[in-house]
Amino acid sequence: MRTFQHFLHLILQKKVIVAGVIIFTPLTVMAQAIGLPELSEASEECIECHKSEGRALYQQWGESKHYRANIGCFECHGADKTDVDAFQHYDFTIATIVSPKDCGKCHSREVHEFINSHHAKAGRILGSLDNILAEVVEGNRNFVSPGFPDGNAASAVSGCWQCHGSQVKVLADGKLDPATWPNTGIGRLNPDGSEGSCAACHTRHAFSAGQARHPDTCGKCHMGPDHPQKEIYEESKHGIAFFANIDKMNLHNNKWVVGEDYWAAPTCATCHMSATKDQAVTHDVGLRISWNNRPVVSIRPEVADAKMGLPGKDIPWQVRRDNMKNVCHNCHNKTWVDNFYVQYDELIELYNDKFAKPGAALYAAAKPLLKPAKFSNKLDFVWFEIWHHEGRRARHGASMMGPDYTHWHGTYEIAKHFYTDYIPELEELAEDNLHSEDPARKKAAVALQKKLRQVLDSTDHLWYTNRMDDKERARREKAAKEFRARYEK
Repeated sequence: MRTFQHFLHLILQKKVIVAGVIIFTPLTVMAQAIGLPELSEASEECIECHKSEGRALYQQWGESKHYRANIGCFECHGADKTDVDAFQHYDFTIATIVSPKDCGKCHSREVHEFINSHHAKAGRILGSLDNILAEVVEGNRNFVSPGFPDGNAASAVSGCWQCHGSQVKVLADGKLDPATWPNTGIGRLNPDGSEGSCAACHTRHAFSAGQARHPDTCGKCHMGPDHPQKEIYEESKHGIAFFANIDKMNLHNNKWVVGEDYWAAPTCATCHMSATKDQAVTHDVGLRISWNNRPVVSIRPEVADAKMGLPGKDIPWQVRRDNMKNVCHNCHNKTWVDNFYVQYDELIELYNDKFAKPGAALYAAAKPLLKPAKFSNKLDFVWFEIWHHEGRRARHGASMMGPDYTHWHGTYEIAKHFYTDYIPELEELAEDNLHSEDPARKKAAVALQKKLRQVLDSTDHLWYTNRMDDKERARREKAAKEFRARYEK
């Protein structure tokens, strides 16, 4: 466990400022922000060297609140000799990694909230379907390092792990394995057993709250074909207002309460983490989310939390939605907010019922007829992109009011690939195996055909087989005539 030898000595011998109040020991009163009356001798020695060897880092630290609180290099990097990643650096025992456990010595509430969030668990992707793609389909095992003599895939090391976090391995000499460091993935698995990286958002060595509040910080990971929150935000009215009024956002204000310290636009942090007049800042980004749109079928967040063993399992989605509405009401009235959620919920239900649930059932029915290796079949890729890329884009687009991502990058792409790739592939797979000499394959083909008929006989898909209900067909024709009459003048 990390210790602050000189730091603790100061606490025991001198006054310490805790949350702006001058107090004396005992240590049990230590809570959030901590300030020391003077910079420690250990940190002074570190700085003397690093301000010439790492000039930019020294300047970043000099702009930070840590500097003004006399929290220096050693207070964060100081280690105990028994720590797994401890090494001797001149006269000091230090560690390279400053983990949430270390940050929690001063920022206990923030770390407690963070470690109980999905952010801190992002490193668990290492055993997921996504990581199989990066490690096996895209990569090989040619990235050999001391900690991984059997090799790693460079595609995973430089891709997935840099956002989700790697398991940092410490070598015999105390150095960190190059396959796992540098890494500031938000779910990093640290040598001290903790999960996460505070520096993923509060970039060292300034650790700026203002930077963490800027949408670009979230955009390091929340962008791209499968979770384009950053791009959606920029398309939305929220993002448009932010970039038009960035000089009014007061991002570096200490308090930063929406409606009091800024009101021109919200950022990602505003909605998911930051304070309102009724809510404190939270580092659990899931406490205002009422749908988890990551899986094949959208689920409620407490269900996802229960699967991960998080305390959020006891916080129902209705409470979380009220938390988010409390943010929305700073700019929008009740009717506007309530109606937005009606629209959002309907899009989620449309995706779930028309594509996700039947698509998943069809994929399960096709499994016995596919080559066993994951992603060795065209169908594997088609279905994966329907839910993992296009389905997420549609759902996230609706959640953040990005209409282009909801439709053209979302539901349009889903429908296009569902009807022109997915269904034809399934039909061909069933047809090819109906006369198989293998009774098991023939049985599976019959079952797949039955499931296909069941899906395509639903009202959602009758148009595809040209069996649209006469009343619905007449309604569509009437609407088309009214459109032409209105605009063909």
